[in-house]
Order: sequence, then C-alpha cells, then structure tokens
Amino acid sequence: MSKLKVASDKSLTNNSRVVGLLAQLEKISTEPTESDTARYVTSKILHLAQSQEKIRREMTAKGSTGMEVLLSTLESTKDLQTTLNILSILVELVSAGGGRRASFLVAKGGSQILLQLLMNASKESSPNEELMVQIHSILAKIGPKDKKFGVKARINGALNITLNLVKQNLQNHHLVLPCLQLLRVYSANSVNSVSLGKNGVVELMFKIIGPFSKKNLSLMKVALDTLAALLKSKTNARRAVDRGCVQVLLTIYVDWHRHDNRHRNMLIRKGILQSLKSITNIKLGRKAFIDANGMKILYTTSQECLAVRTLDPLVNISSLIMRKCFPKNRLPLPTIKSSFNFQLPVIPMSGPVAQLYSLPPEVDDVVDESDDNDDIDLEAENETENEDDIDQNFKNDDIETDINKLKPQQEPGRTIEDLKMYEHLFPELVDDFQDYDLISKEPKPLVFEGKGRGPIVVPTAGEEAAGNSGNFRKGVVMKENVSPLGDEGDKKPSLMDLAKEDIKDNDRTLQQQLGDQNRTISSVHGLNNDIVKALDRITLQNIPSQTAPGFTAGMKKDYSLPLTVVTCSKACPHVAACGNVLFEGRTVQLGKLCCTGVEIEDDEDTEFASSMEQVSVEVADGPTLHDSDLYIEIVKNTKSVPEYSEVAYPDYFGHIPPPFKEPILERPYGVQRTKIAQDIERLIHQSDIIDRVVYDLDNPNFIVPEEVDILKFNSKFESGNLRKVIQMRKNEYDLILNSDINSNHYHQWFYFEVSGMRPGVAYRFNIINCEKSNSQFNYGMQPLMYSVQEALNARPWWTRVGTDICYYKNHFSRSSIAAGGQKGKSYYTITFTINFPHKDDVCYFAYHYPYTYSTLQMHLQKLESAHNPQQIYFRRDVLCETLSGNSCPLVTITAMPESNYYEHICQFRNRPYVFLSARVHPGETNASWVMKGTLEYLMSNSPTAQSLRECYIFKIVPMLNPDGVINGNHRCSLSGEDLNRQWQSPNPDLHPTIYHAKGLLQYLAAVKRLPLTLPKILSHIAPAFCMSSCSFVVEKSKESTARVVVWREIGVQRSYTMESTLCGCDQGKYKGLQIGTRELEEMGAKFCLGLLRLKRLTSPLEYSLPSSLLDFENDLIESSCKVTSPTTYVLDEDEPRFLEEVDYSAESNDELDIELAENADYETSTQEEVLSDSDSSRTFLP
Repeated sequence: MSKLKVASDKSLTNNSRVVGLLAQLEKISTEPTESDTARYVTSKILHLAQSQEKIRREMTAKGSTGMEVLLSTLESTKDLQTTLNILSILVELVSAGGGRRASFLVAKGGSQILLQLLMNASKESSPNEELMVQIHSILAKIGPKDKKFGVKARINGALNITLNLVKQNLQNHHLVLPCLQLLRVYSANSVNSVSLGKNGVVELMFKIIGPFSKKNLSLMKVALDTLAALLKSKTNARRAVDRGCVQVLLTIYVDWHRHDNRHRNMLIRKGILQSLKSITNIKLGRKAFIDANGMKILYTTSQECLAVRTLDPLVNISSLIMRKCFPKNRLPLPTIKSSFNFQLPVIPMSGPVAQLYSLPPEVDDVVDESDDNDDIDLEAENETENEDDIDQNFKNDDIETDINKLKPQQEPGRTIEDLKMYEHLFPELVDDFQDYDLISKEPKPLVFEGKGRGPIVVPTAGEEAAGNSGNFRKGVVMKENVSPLGDEGDKKPSLMDLAKEDIKDNDRTLQQQLGDQNRTISSVHGLNNDIVKALDRITLQNIPSQTAPGFTAGMKKDYSLPLTVVTCSKACPHVAACGNVLFEGRTVQLGKLCCTGVEIEDDEDTEFASSMEQVSVEVADGPTLHDSDLYIEIVKNTKSVPEYSEVAYPDYFGHIPPPFKEPILERPYGVQRTKIAQDIERLIHQSDIIDRVVYDLDNPNFIVPEEVDILKFNSKFESGNLRKVIQMRKNEYDLILNSDINSNHYHQWFYFEVSGMRPGVAYRFNIINCEKSNSQFNYGMQPLMYSVQEALNARPWWTRVGTDICYYKNHFSRSSIAAGGQKGKSYYTITFTINFPHKDDVCYFAYHYPYTYSTLQMHLQKLESAHNPQQIYFRRDVLCETLSGNSCPLVTITAMPESNYYEHICQFRNRPYVFLSARVHPGETNASWVMKGTLEYLMSNSPTAQSLRECYIFKIVPMLNPDGVINGNHRCSLSGEDLNRQWQSPNPDLHPTIYHAKGLLQYLAAVKRLPLTLPKILSHIAPAFCMSSCSFVVEKSKESTARVVVWREIGVQRSYTMESTLCGCDQGKYKGLQIGTRELEEMGAKFCLGLLRLKRLTSPLEYSLPSSLLDFENDLIESSCKVTSPTTYVLDEDEPRFLEEVDYSAESNDELDIELAENADYETSTQEEVLSDSDSSRTFLP
C-alpha cells in the first residue's frame, strides 16, 4: 500500500509541477529578457513529457491550455534553444498520441505557426539544421490532419523552401529524410504536386532511388512514397514518361526482386510498384509500360511471389497494374445491338431507343472511340482543389425532400368514360351468382371440411426442409397491376356507373348495417384451432404426403418421372440432333439429346447421387402443376421474335427443389488474381490461344464444328440468352450475351444449353460482356445447372454448380454508345469452372432458376382445372396484348359467396382488393417463383387460405413483361425500355401492359377502393424476410416507378415492392444458404399469411383469437424508427445490417492491402443501383 501511495503522490506532484511550469512559461513568454528562464522551463517540460504518458495526455486533454501556451511561446520567442525545446515537446505529444493529438494541435493553429516559423528560419543565412529537421518532422505528422494544409503551405512559400533544402543537402540524410516526408504531404494537394513537378522534384526523386542496396533503406522508402504521390498528377506522370522513367522503374524493380532473397525489403519493392501504378494511370504511361515489356516482367515476378504469402501485396499491385495496362479489345461482335430485330410501332422522340434508331447503319457501335488522350487534361496552377470543398456532412440529393411531393396527390390522368373500358375485368362486382352451384343456398357458415379435390400443395421450405436462403428486402411495391383489354368472358351487367357513386356508398352502408355478426358468420366461423396452429407454420410437413408439387419425401430407385418421353423418329447417338415434330403446325424440338439414346444410370454411379442425401421422390396422388404435354401445347401459341422452334429440356421436364442444402460458396483465396493472371497469359503467350468461334447467332449460315472435343452450345429456345461462344483454349470458352431487344446493353441474364462434354475435365466459362460493376458471384453465389441425364435418373432439378467463381472488370471496352455517353468504360467477366458428371450429357446453365412465360400459362391452366369452383372464385382474363401479340394474363382469386342471398353477395362485392404484379424485369426470375408460391397458396384448400380468400379479392398480374421473358431479355420489354420506369406516362403502343395496369388501378381508385399495410408482419412470420433491409423513402431517380406513381398519382397510401435476393441469406433461419425455389415459393405463401394477419390487425372485432398470435401488434404500434442509412429506416429492435467482412469488389484483387486502403489508393466499387441482384414483386393494398 505504501508503494502505491508513493507512486500516486509522485504522479500528483508531476501533474501539479507541469501545470506550474506551463503557468510560469505563459508568464515569462511576454518578457524577452527572460530567455534563460524560458529555456530552463521548456527543458523541464520536455523532460516530463518524455518520461510520462500521463503528462502528455494532460497537456492535450480537452480544456487544457498547455498547447496554447507552447504555441504562443513558440511564436514570440527569439531564443533558438527554447524553440528547439518546444518543437521537441510537440514532437513528443503528437508521436505517441496518434491522429487525435495531431488534430488537437491543428485545431489550436499549430500548422500556421509552424509554417511561419519555417519561413522565418529559412531567411537565416545558414539555417540551423536541427531546427529544420524538427519543423519538418512535426509538419509531416500534422499536415495530413489539416484539410487546408496544402493551401497554407503554398501561400507561405513552404514548398520551395523544403525542395531547395533537399536539393542542397542530398548527402545529408538526417535532414533530407523529414524533408521528403513533408514533400509527400505537400503532394497530396494536386496543385502543389504540379508546382513541385515543374521545379524538378520528379527528377530529384530519381537521384535518390536506385538499384538494390542495403544502405539508406529508410530514405529510399520515403523517396518512393513521395514519388508515387507526385506521379498521381497527370502532368508529373507525363513528365516522367518523357524522361524514360517507366523503363527505369521496371529495371529497379527487377533488381530489387532478384536480390531481396529474404524478402526483408518488401516495402521498397511495393513503393516501386506504387509509382508504376500511378504513372500507368495515363495512356502514355500504359503505352510506355507495354513497350518496356512490363506485362511480362510483372507477370513473371508476381508468379514467383505466389509461393510466399507475405508477398501478396506485391502480387495484388502487380495484378492491378497489368489489368489496367492490358490493351483494350473490341468486343468480337458486328454490333452491340441485339441479334434479334423487332420494329417498333412507334419510335420514341427522345431517349436511348430514339438514339439507337437514329444511328446511321454504317456507324460502328462496338468500337471504343475514346482516344483516352490524357494530354487534353493538362492541369494548371488554378486547378480546383476538391479537397477544400468537401462537404463533410453527408447529403443524398436523390432523396425527395419537397414536402409537396411527399404527399400523394391523386391525379386521375384519364377520363371516367375512358376508364369504363376496364369494367369487364371486374365481373365479380356485378355478378349475382344465380347460375352458380354454390355450397349453400342458405345463409349459413361455410364448412371448411366441404368436399373438394386433392389439395394443391404450397411447396414451402419447412423447419426440417433443407433449402437455400434469401434476403427479402422490403421497401418495394408488391403491387398488382391490372389493365383490361382482351377476353371479356361472359358479360355480366356492368359495374355501377362511375358517376353514380351514391349507389356504391349505399351498398357499403347496408353492409355496415349488417353488423359484425354477419361478417363473423361469413368470414370467421371456420377459424378454429387448426387455423390458429397453421398461422405460424406453413411448411411441407403440413401435408406429409407431399413435399413439392407432385412429389413426396422418401427415396426409391424405381422412381420414374411423371412425363411422357418423346422418342426420336430415327436412331441416333447421344448427342445427335433430334428433329421430333411434337405437334402439327410449328415444329418444336427437344434440344439435341435423343431421349431414346440416354442411358439411365444407377444412383451410385453418378457424382450427383453420391453428393446428396438418400432422399427419394415418388409421384404424389394429388395434382401437380407441371404437365409436359400441356407445356408443349402452350408453346405452340407463344410468339417470340426469333420464332423459336425448340423447347429446353428443363422447361419440358420441370423442376423440383433438390433434397439437399446448398450453402453459399466459400471463395478460394486468391481466385480473382489467378483468373486475371490467366487472362494476361493470353497476351504473353498468344500462340496458345485457339480463338475459334463455336456458336454465333449473328451468322445465320454458321455451321457448328464437328470435332468431338469441342463443346456444343445452343440458346434458341424460350428465355434463352447466349449470342456467341469462342473457344480460347482447349477447355476454356468466352461467352457473349445478347443485348435486350431494341437496346444495346443490359447483359446479365443467361440461359443456354451445353452438350458434347467429357466427365473429369475442368471447363472454364467466361461470360465477357456483363455491365454491372459488381455481382453476387463475388459473394458466394453460383450459377445453376440442369442435367438431362440427372433428370432421367429421377433428379429433375436445377443445382448450384461451379468453382473458382469471380466477377471482375476485363479488357473489353464499351463504346460510348453502349455506355450512355461515357468513354473508356470496360465490360466485366463472370468466370466459373465446371466439371460435368456425365459423358455426352445435355446440360443447361442459367443465371437464376428459369421460369418461362409458357410455364406461367401452364401453371395457371393447371390451377384453374384443379380448383374447387364451389369454394374458390377463380378467373383468368387477358389484361392486354403485348407488342409481339402475346396475352398478358390477369388473374382474379377470392372465395365464392356463401349463397346467392343479397347479404352474401353484398359481403362478396365489398371485400377489399389486393393487387399483385411481378416479373416486370425478365431476368429476375425469382419474382415468378415467389408469385408461384402466392398463387398456389391462394388456390389451396387449407383453412387459412379459405379465410384469406374470404377477406380479400386478389387481382394478380403474374408477369408484366411477357415479351421480355420470352425473348431472353434481362431488363427491358421489346420497346427497349425498363417498364418499371414508365409508370408516369406509359405509352399504350410501346408499354401496353403498364398502360393498362395503371388504368386498371386508376379505375379502382375511381370506385373508391383504398389500401392497407403489412411489412412488419412479414418480418415476424417469413424466415427469409429482413426488416432491417427495408427502405421507405421516395427517391427522385425512382419517381417513375410503379411504387411511387401508384402511391402519388392513384392514391394508394401504402404501395410496396418486395425484393428478393438471387444469392442467399445473411440472417435468420436460412443464413449461409443459397436461395432456392422452395424458399422463394415459401416467401410467396408467407406473404399471404401476412395479409391474413394484417386483416386481423385492422379488424380486431371480427376475430376472436388468442392474444399470443398477435403479440407483434404492440411492436408495430409502439416501436420507434431510427435511420441506419440515408435511404433506410428500420425499427429499433431489428437486427443491424450485415457488413461484409471481406471486400471482393469486382474492381479489386481478392485481398485488400490495408495500407493501400488507408491511403485511398484503392477504389472500391459498389453495386449499380439500376441493375441490382434482386427482383421485386409489387403489392398494392387498396
């Protein structure tokens, strides 16, 4: 205890002593004659600061005046030793305290005082060396913390003072070292960098750096860092190139690489590479690098460094330099426009499509016309200093802040007479049901146990089911868009005239007068304990006999597919083309694999079987939604621009979720730089490149090579997208995707067939014309593959496949025509490696689980034929015809009225509407799988589904962009435009589905149907839904989207878009798993359950249920919101956003160099806001 007390007393003594010394120094600083005392006091303070960290903290603590006293004395004193003492004290204070103490010194005006001191000292005939060393040392430490430091240094003339000191004292390393450190800080300001360059600083640096040496390593390192900073200026970089510095740097680097055998000087080698990285930012630098054989030099040295993990920063920087200097190549296409031509009925007056049509035919729209001439970018002394104008307060200009625009202002847009054209799509509002065979003619409650057909199973991901996971981000509009034109069906009396609103109001008043008792009888009587139990768990296990549409759990080898195998009219080998005519009229073929030529293998003979659990599948007794023969019949009436005559096997066979989990793929270390190195080998070893076209949509006379060792490709089927394939090496192929029709970009969706493979061979596929700046392929997502032989062996499912997957910027240039006017932009590559399990199989690859237009029509037809017409009111109408003449289906689902008595008909007609739409973007197929889950649930015989049908009338447009889906587009319709950006002013000739969907909603607004809400509910009941990823703001860039327009113009108070991941989940029950169709369909079913809970929230008197079911109500009502990002609001109790621990940016190599990141030498890329890895379904609850 005594020792502790003594230490404490000593500490107190020292603290009080330094305070006293500072007070004494403050007093004598005004007395010039007291120089000896000042010298003594400052030396004592220096001794205390050097000996105790506590003293240093005390002097820089908030509220302390110590720093002001020291700076004031420094300004006023004329005594050299006092000045040196104070400078030493300041060095001690900022050296051990990190950035905070340096910032503290800057805040007290230290930068200006020290710069003035430097200027005064330089005026001496022979400046004191130690004084210059101390001033430069401390300025180099605090300069980066002062945003105005570059300007201050230039105004005070400090740049030339420091530069001249270096020139005059090149052999005095003690003085030159801090001067170089300060020059590096000066150079962070672009104007200073140019000024220094004009005064010969670049040439000066090359006098310091040189070949391998064990001497002056610190000086060499600082000189290289300074040179790298200076060369970021294009003016300085051009000067260095003109003086042959690129060759010099490469020579020096090779010398250090050869002699640094023990890798003790990695920082110097890294500094040389950083200088090369800066100088190759300009075209002249890149050309000089290529001319100096830099590609081969860095490739060779980086490959030699791969064996030593600590040298990874050298490999990464070398890779960045080589990728940047790789000569830009023209995409090997005759035009970037789509291979398919569709003449629009009307040409837009402005916009990208108008520009596309205005291009003269002789214009080469593929070549990158950017000259990349850096000489036109000469920097001047008056160059804008961006760092001085940075607004530290984040401001997102895209967020709408105009209060007038944040209030919905209902704008009919079309006349009431015009909107009457949609009445025929609402027969349920005028039908008296006198001709229907209803369950009961008496007004009594509906019995759920009533007779019905076999249950329609909602294939959901249950508690036990292994599946993939997906993030469902809310903040989108899951809206049902509807619009009439087409089949009018049986015409019933038209809906009450829109001008006679009083009639509708009277009906509503009568309904209210019937009281809660009548509504309870009609809607809630059947809500027994079974319904209550079903609310929280919609899974496959609810009906043990079925696990998926048409299949049950349990594994048997004698399983056979419920489909008719069409045999070939002639005998042929496995890969022979099969020309079956499946129906009269148009000829449709089933790919290239003859069904009679496929050998059915035992499970244990296949690689797939050995990798999965032993789960069997057998045909269920209940109805299935897939019918191969029906699919073929539907394809006959599907109109595509290329007039497809083939059917892809996956669409013919169908897909069921695989009975095993598919976790998010762990990314191998260094995979991206390895792939980039292999690309660079193409330039270095050009003799190894085959460069043979093996598939080409642009050449109608193209003949597929007959060699047996070449893969065969095909995409001439519905939703297919693959334009060209080039064999680069024996087992490596470059693939090029087709643009959206009437567009020159949007390359992301792919769906193609591969055949002629050999097992045990690693094939590399590179899709080389992607446009997004990043992709979920960098974060564990895998492409999908469907094997025909696997399907014939009772495994008809899409599986996640591929290794060594990454997504990165390549060397193929985008023309400004394709890049929206921007020059010098590049395409991106998706690369993956695949080993096929079977010889001469036919396999299909897709970006996401395909869901074609014909599949939708088949599903709707099967749902219609399987439903119980006494329980379910189901109607299929045609919203309108698309540009190519396909029908856009509109579905109505609700419960049949209990009887044709007036009160039951009245209750039926006054049910609120829920409007759903999906698949406005063709390449986002996950929306269709979610919609499939919704449709199947709504049509099921479960009590909860019946209760939901009794609560709402569902109007559903399951596919808003049929033409885009059919023709393999990613984003657009045949008009070449993103339909979800056309809601403000849709053109009936160019955007018919949007025009009529909006008109339908306007019609409903005219008859006074208004909406509700549900997002928080989903976060409680849907495992894959993530509330913390939701956004509820209005962005200016999305003012023409359905979500905003329907809210603002039509008056739907709460319109949402529900987005779904294409990759997997980072939270909840499915965390770490890739998303599958089971999870997507489950989300659709859970959405329905959310609507039912919503009804109970908003109409509590109608339902007498246990309070435990609605525990989340208080959360919804009482929770406050907080802002977690400029565009996202979440509830307090929700989990925080998931942060990627590793940045696998498409712009980068795999592993970030920490020092590079800190110095802002590395630019991370973000996902483009337009082409996101998600899709949305839209919901309007009026």
